[in-house]
Amino acid sequence: MVVQIQLLSDAEVDAVFHALADATRRDIVARVIEREQSVSSLAAGYAMSFAAVQKHVAVLERASLVAKSRQGREQIVRADPAAIARVRVLLEQYETLWRHRAARIDAILAEDPDQ
Repeated sequence: MVVQIQLLSDAEVDAVFHALADATRRDIVARVIEREQSVSSLAAGYAMSFAAVQKHVAVLERASLVAKSRQGREQIVRADPAAIARVRVLLEQYETLWRHRAARIDAILAEDPDQ
């Protein structure tokens, strides 16, 4: 089975890198990849206010890295595996670009200057 992964637009790439530029937000993503959690549960793990954690979750939500739903009085945060897969594809494209550039530099350095 072939899974088609839709690439990110420039605006989505900007939102993802903005969201992941913060250590707390990267930690939130890692925690909700492991298991979905309420915003209250997430907030208990940080030395910051509940409102601050909510703002971090909102940034991640705008980047589509997490999704939030309501269960009773709690807001449950879960990772969006499809969005994370799209980010992985983007990073693999950058890795491929740099590997090709490094290989080209190696080839240039290996050329015999007398020929």
